[in-house]
Amino acid sequence: MYRFYGWQSADIADEQGLAPRDYYDLLSGIWSADTCAPRMRGDWSPDNPTLGQCSITAFLMQDLYGGKVLGVPLGDGNFHCFNVVGDCVFDLTSEQFGSRALDYDNCPEQRREDHFAKVEKRQRYEVLRGRLMEALAGRRE
Repeated sequence: MYRFYGWQSADIADEQGLAPRDYYDLLSGIWSADTCAPRMRGDWSPDNPTLGQCSITAFLMQDLYGGKVLGVPLGDGNFHCFNVVGDCVFDLTSEQFGSRALDYDNCPEQRREDHFAKVEKRQRYEVLRGRLMEALAGRRE
């Protein structure tokens, strides 16, 4: 059973026929401390693999599905990123918040250019993307 936000209705498929649940399964073995946001890295663990992975994961899903990346304001100046593709709303990294409910309504769009202006974030995205492409290649073999 999946626990990420929107898993029940995330029935879209990319050109390979993969749904967000499929990518969640792949990413669960790929997310790591080195892809976690530096400010959260000390709290990252295999028990909470989605911690600090939101923006790089959401932009990676945007590459695959299109749509928009929106951000839930967290009240500290930061945003938690998630995906909206047509009527499908999903957040592969929502589990990092445990039982805290996020408000996914009326959230502002997040721009890749703004997020990737931080070199470390772009580098973490590239690492995650590379690992995902390797995992996808392994599935085809």
